[in-house]
Amino acid sequence: MSLTPIETSTALAEARKQLVASPLALDTEFVRERTWYPQLALVQVADAAGTVLLVDPQAEGLRDELAGLVAGADALMHSASEDLVAFRHALGVLPAGLFDTQIAAAFAGLGPGLGYQSLVQQLLGHALDKGETRSDWLKRPLTARQLTYAAEDVHHLHALASVLRERLQARGHAERAAADMARLLDAAREERDDPQPHLAVRAAAALDRPAQARLRRLLRWRETTARQRDLPRRWLLDTDLALDLARRPPATSQALDAALEAARSARRLREEIAALLAAPLDADEAGMPLAIDSERADRARLKALQAEVAVQAAALDLPEGLLCARKHLESLLANGHWPTALEGWRREVLEAPLRRAMA
Repeated sequence: MSLTPIETSTALAEARKQLVASPLALDTEFVRERTWYPQLALVQVADAAGTVLLVDPQAEGLRDELAGLVAGADALMHSASEDLVAFRHALGVLPAGLFDTQIAAAFAGLGPGLGYQSLVQQLLGHALDKGETRSDWLKRPLTARQLTYAAEDVHHLHALASVLRERLQARGHAERAAADMARLLDAAREERDDPQPHLAVRAAAALDRPAQARLRRLLRWRETTARQRDLPRRWLLDTDLALDLARRPPATSQALDAALEAARSARRLREEIAALLAAPLDADEAGMPLAIDSERADRARLKALQAEVAVQAAALDLPEGLLCARKHLESLLANGHWPTALEGWRREVLEAPLRRAMA
């Protein structure tokens, strides 16, 4: 492994000329403790010949050259979702293509959500040091240990991708995995908000429709406002507080002030919150999908749907959870709306048998 720190635009331009052509392995180190968007602290680039560039995105004048490198890359990455957000926000670009080794590992039968170190150990037999995971990546200068750790994060991606591509072809899942990778890249490009964020809040199932509508308004507002102000969601409005407000809207401005006492950022926006809580149920909310209590779900119908998923998963030689999570079946039963997460090839596989089972 040849490791080269890059701190100037000229150095990056020269280094790019020496890189073996695409694909390029990419990774980032970022900090996201006090902001909505990841603060890009380091970009790691590796070619198939073993050259690793460690690019400092904080260095003055580097942005355009670095953006050009990323935008032109057919990228190899691992668990890329947050790295893609960091690229788009800091550089205004995304890679031209994406092969995500975490997604590939799931389709290759190695398990869902597999970490990079575990995958390297399992497929390549290398044990990687995890000691710098929680380093302060924004502090300068970076230590030699940090640079070595960061380089390892991209150095093995070419070898992993080679092994995983063979396994995907052998199992017949290359196209499905590629579709999920393309979907991940598209999601980063468009940055779509979840239109039904209340469905992800388990305690929302105990609320009636008007209260769930209020919760949905609050969570949608939180998403938009936190992004605009570059604040963590929890700093603006904690989910438990949003639940309490939706369940029992304060009757007076003084009561709302008291409820927001601990939420300093939200207190400044209490008029917006008050308007969201006071608004009557509209036509969209009258038909919106509701969060349901899985303990009270129709067990027989849910089991019928799970049985259909099991049949289809076995036919495809895929884990049932990768094909369809239980929560999507519960949502489908409760509301009849086809879950967004099951679009694409999953809909082609599942819609007909699931609709038959629901009839």
